[in-house]
Amino acid sequence: MLPAGIHTLIRQALEEDLGGGDHTSLACIPANARGSARLLVKSPGVLAGVELAEAIAEIFDERLHLRVLIQDGARVQPGDIAFTITGPSRSIVGVERVLLNFMQRMSGIATITRAFVDAVQGTRCRVADTRKTTPALRSIEKWAVRIGGGTNHRMGLYDMVLIKDNHADFCGGLPQAIRSAQEYLATHALDLKIEVECRNARELEQVLAAGGVQRIMLDNFTPSELKLAVDRIGSRYETEASGGITLDTAREYASTGVDLISVGALTHSAVAMDLSLKAM
Repeated sequence: MLPAGIHTLIRQALEEDLGGGDHTSLACIPANARGSARLLVKSPGVLAGVELAEAIAEIFDERLHLRVLIQDGARVQPGDIAFTITGPSRSIVGVERVLLNFMQRMSGIATITRAFVDAVQGTRCRVADTRKTTPALRSIEKWAVRIGGGTNHRMGLYDMVLIKDNHADFCGGLPQAIRSAQEYLATHALDLKIEVECRNARELEQVLAAGGVQRIMLDNFTPSELKLAVDRIGSRYETEASGGITLDTAREYASTGVDLISVGALTHSAVAMDLSLKAM
C-alpha cells in the first residue's frame, strides 16, 4: 500500500522535472512512436521502489505499462532486469528521471538497512530508523527502510513523546519532564507512548525512579555500559540504543539484549543504487 500523500509528491516531482515540456523529446521523437525499455540493475543490493514506479508511470501517462520481473525487497545483482515498461516513447523518456531518482534513493536505503538487519540476525534486536530524513521525502525513505527489513521509529513529532536532552534541560530535569508529559497526555486525552533518552547511568536511575514511560533510549553508551543498563532495566521497559552505531559495531550492541538499535545512517548516509532505464 502506498503511503499517504505519495500521489501529491509524485505530481510535484514530475512538475519539477517537466516544467513547460520535454522539448528534447518533443523535437526528436515522433508523437505516435511507441517503444519499450528495461530497468537495468548496475550495482548489487536490495531493490526498492518498484511499486512506486508503477504509480509514477500511471500518473504520468496511463498508457504506460510495467511488467514487473523483480519485486521490492529482493536482492539484486548487476545485469538483473527489474521490470520492462512499454508505451508511448515520449512518455517513457519523460518519466525516466523521476522514476530512477526515487528508485535509486529507495534502493540505497533498503540496501544499507538490510546490511544492518543481517548484522544483528540471531539476536532479538530490531534495526530502527530516525527522523534524519530528507525534508518532504520522509514517507518514501521510511518506506524503503521497511522494505529493507527495518523498523520505523516514529514518523514525526506527533506520534510519540520522546523526551531528549534538550527537553529535559529546558524543563528542569528528566523527572520534571516525565511528569509534564504524563499530565499533558492525560489533559489532552492522547494515547501516545513516552520514550526518554538517558545520557548516563545517573539519568537512567532517575527514569527508573519516576516510571510511567514505555521505552528508554540509552544514548552513546558503550556496549559494556549498555549491557549493564539493559540488565538493570530488565523487562520493565523496552530499550533502545542510539548514537554512533555502525555496521561494524551493530552486532556487539545488539548482543547486549537491547530491543532496538536506531541508526540515522540508514537514511542520511545511504548510497544510491546504480540503475538505468534502457531502450529495448
